[in-house]
Amino acid sequence: MARIRVKVHPGARTTRLAGRLGDAYKLDVAAPPVAGQANEACIRFFAGLAGVPRAQVRILTGAASRAKLVEIEGVTQEALQHKLP
Repeated sequence: MARIRVKVHPGARTTRLAGRLGDAYKLDVAAPPVAGQANEACIRFFAGLAGVPRAQVRILTGAASRAKLVEIEGVTQEALQHKLP
């Protein structure tokens, strides 16, 4: 299982990793921060990046914050690092 710290910026034009911010990655998401839409976009993005089902990705901390800790089951930390820019 892998974990990644992200700083989510909702309301962007596209959903993409936009670089590093200290020990976290900046994730731009097109979804607005309403009714969990930005969280769902974050989960979908990392599921696609890691090649795992959405059910294997969860937000451990920060569900109501822009700073999040995301856990991805079915992929190692090293494998995830190779897929990140």
